[in-house]
Amino acid sequence: MTPAPATVGEGITDRVHQVEAFLVDGGPAKSWVWVKLQSTEGVVGWGECYTAPGREPAIRAIADELGRRLVGREVGAIRHFTSVAYRDIATKRGSLEFSCAVSGLEQAMWDVLGRTLGRPVHALLGGPCRARFRVYANGWSYGASGDTGDVDAAVARARELVASGWNALKFDPFRGPWRPFVSPDEVRAAVECVAAVRDAVGADVDLLVEVHRRLAPPAARRLARDLESLDPFWLEEPVECRNVEALRDVAAHTTIPIVAGETLYSRAEFLPLLARRAVGIVNPDVASCGGILELTQIAAMADAHLVAVAPHNYNSTALGLAATIHAAAVMPNFLIAEYFVNYADRSRELVDLPLEPVEGYVGLPTAPGLGIEVDEAAVRARAAPTQRSRSISSYQEDT
Repeated sequence: MTPAPATVGEGITDRVHQVEAFLVDGGPAKSWVWVKLQSTEGVVGWGECYTAPGREPAIRAIADELGRRLVGREVGAIRHFTSVAYRDIATKRGSLEFSCAVSGLEQAMWDVLGRTLGRPVHALLGGPCRARFRVYANGWSYGASGDTGDVDAAVARARELVASGWNALKFDPFRGPWRPFVSPDEVRAAVECVAAVRDAVGADVDLLVEVHRRLAPPAARRLARDLESLDPFWLEEPVECRNVEALRDVAAHTTIPIVAGETLYSRAEFLPLLARRAVGIVNPDVASCGGILELTQIAAMADAHLVAVAPHNYNSTALGLAATIHAAAVMPNFLIAEYFVNYADRSRELVDLPLEPVEGYVGLPTAPGLGIEVDEAAVRARAAPTQRSRSISSYQEDT
């Protein structure tokens, strides 16, 4: 790695002393990778790496390797770390695993720097644009689809969430694995599922429809056309977002805002979406796009293209959410952020004073660093014995 600069600012000479990555049991659906960074002055910071089924050990291993190379470097040399890690270590060959590992370490560096200076991270990024942040509920609808029983369960759960104060709900109304063809009957059933939830929660609750990149443009256009009367807040990744022309095709045939970007990892990967005006909203994830600073830079690019930002957060409601909110605080074009309700209980076990939603909003963290305290003993006690892998048996049967 290129030698670190001699200083990062007057009085800021604390260096990285130790880095450790943890594979944490996040509950039935997912394992998390959290990283702990300790400075030579004894200040501890934490960050979270995005994880995908079966890839957790690789993400953790890269975080450990990058952490080893961080030891001895200044904790405030954040931009230097992320740039030379990509150029010198990855030799400009990015990947999900690499970007997730960098993201978690970058967050931990910000946490240590903020604690060292006695300031919240958002204050070091230019100061907040707002005092509270709208969030939408996800993770509540697993099993919801065009099947009648699934629809009934989704409707009941949606009513519960609205009664508890939520005013924005996201869900995927399709059933089965992701595959390259979805029949007209399946599209019709998905629309009927959204209609049932809309009827249950009323017009004042925003419904965010997720499609997980499963459609080709003709089916996506049909879906968008049939959803328009239900007034969804957005349609998320109806087609593969790296196929920019396909995404533009869908966007041109609907008045529903199109959102994409959760699978993209850097400013460079977001540029085609923005330059070709393929979306009205982007949703980068702070734990996979490159970290807090990269997320704010993606947002600045989007702002210049008149595009809103709705950060993805398929992570804990502890570290991942906190890092998201600090970045969102400095975005004039912030729209809404993701909150996985099925991870909230486990997150509360691992941190003190997590960000809690009230009537669909979370407040601005004000404590130094990321503003939350991790219970390291609890994290160690919740170590995940093995990674989780998504079964492909249903896909094999369907094909």
